Amino acid sequence: MAQPPPNDGYSNAGGFGPPPGTTPQGGGYGVPGPYGAPPQQPGYGAPQQPGYGAPQQPPQPPPGYGYPQPGPYAAQQPPYGNPPQGYVNPEGYGFPPPQPPGPGTPGGSRRKPALVIGGAVAALLAIGGTVYAVTADGGDDKKPVAHESTAPTPSASAAPVNPGDGEGDGKSDTTDFNASRKAGEAKVLWYKEAPDTPADGADAPGMWFTGSIAVKAAYKELVGYGTADGKPAWPAVTLPQKICAATRQQTADDKIVVAYMSGVSSRAQCNQLQQIDLRTGAKGWTVKVPDGKLFDSASSISLSLAGNTVMVARSQSGAAYDVRTGKALYEKERYGDACFPSAFAASVNRLISVSSCDALGKNEHTEIQELNPATGAVKWTRPLDKGWEVERAYSVDPLVIYSTNDDKNLMNIAAFKADGSVRSQVGFDLKIGTDCGWDLFHRDLTGCGGTAADANTLYLPTDSGSGPNEVVAVDLTTGKEKWRVKSPGEGPMLPVRTDGANLVAYVEPSYDTPGRVVAIPTAGAAHTPSTLRQLPASTAKIENGFTSRDMAWLDGRFYLSSTRITGKDDTRQKLMLAYGK
Repeated sequence: MAQPPPNDGYSNAGGFGPPPGTTPQGGGYGVPGPYGAPPQQPGYGAPQQPGYGAPQQPPQPPPGYGYPQPGPYAAQQPPYGNPPQGYVNPEGYGFPPPQPPGPGTPGGSRRKPALVIGGAVAALLAIGGTVYAVTADGGDDKKPVAHESTAPTPSASAAPVNPGDGEGDGKSDTTDFNASRKAGEAKVLWYKEAPDTPADGADAPGMWFTGSIAVKAAYKELVGYGTADGKPAWPAVTLPQKICAATRQQTADDKIVVAYMSGVSSRAQCNQLQQIDLRTGAKGWTVKVPDGKLFDSASSISLSLAGNTVMVARSQSGAAYDVRTGKALYEKERYGDACFPSAFAASVNRLISVSSCDALGKNEHTEIQELNPATGAVKWTRPLDKGWEVERAYSVDPLVIYSTNDDKNLMNIAAFKADGSVRSQVGFDLKIGTDCGWDLFHRDLTGCGGTAADANTLYLPTDSGSGPNEVVAVDLTTGKEKWRVKSPGEGPMLPVRTDGANLVAYVEPSYDTPGRVVAIPTAGAAHTPSTLRQLPASTAKIENGFTSRDMAWLDGRFYLSSTRITGKDDTRQKLMLAYGK
């Protein structure tokens, strides 16, 4: 199939591709017209022809996670996203959104409704090109070499269990999780319970590693644990009020920034920044983030770290600070056609901004920009067609964006090149469900777990409820499926990270069966999962209770941690669990 010319965007306004079963002619993309206008000649996106999603004979959804569509994209499959309970109808629209799963349903609040990537074609960016829509029922709702595990000898040594630093007000537990460990099961290195919180609960964002220390935030404190034994690495860092945001990234010398509330009243704001050294637990600079201009509040913020720049996302702008000194660097404010930046995503050296433009106006749309982290200078800008919103960034480097159109009940996943042009779009059916938290205003762009990416491949899990699913490898150059592999356990399998030769994935526990960590070869013809750590039965219930969580695989150890503490006094609140050999 002909590839789009350089600098093509998502789509034109036509939004329909070639008729099913036909081969596009003449390159297929057409000449892009003005913003929101159809292309000047037929091709992909030209409205003259019906295409994927155009009214045809209604397809009958077969069992599985999607169904093949005729045409050049039928052989592929979709990425890990959010869950709808249905299939695409002939017009490319999904069924009404289901209610989100409750704590008592399979999977609890762990994942949102699945999303289905259909063969429908929809308009997205205001630049020429083809867009393959994602149709869904749901709304929107983070390098060791992997080796196969060896069977450890059962040990009677107890895994340290305590409420954080051993001096807090959390509940202790003397359970020896390793006393009944069977041959082949991983060792429970340590387990920590969360500190007591108010009845309405508290956030527990972030999970960081430096040297032999694992660091976790919870309520008003940060605690550092020895990775091997869970002993306190330094005294707990206590903050005046509850933590409300944190950088997922850390600097090259292991500094992070957290935000905490200005007080406890209903008028308190999430505007107090604190730099912390992960190696020593020492507090660095502090800064109060001011409100922006009219209606631009710092009452609720998010934090991103790119290089030495901390970007604070307010409701309608961004404020950048030097992570080393706390010095204010620049403001990312209103620009152009009444564009207000409100969400940011970052990696080691990339900073992505998402803005809402001309709200309630005739040219209402969303724009994506890449900024120079040090100066705020704009590297490139990509507008989306009216009605499309950016929900998540499944990866920042390479950049992979998940967008939705609520009016048409469509979704899209696209990969971008370094210059902001579209590299590929996923164009095949798939029912998927990312491990995402709820994000009403689409501020937490990088808040989805259960996805992984390397330079050329995106790894996404399909949605299967609480049963075995599949992980799909998507080619970021073509948007097509490379391969897929089924979960080897009773529960779904979620990508955790790549290590160069393997995809490391977590097979979730079932009701009474523990999970496991597996390695999936990413190259070659065989992608059979091999077990890295078979988690023990002794912690199966605790493991299954991490419904709002982070996961990490590092130096042969697997970590689970809570990202939200409920505040219920009648149950012990989980904070962090570590497994090893």
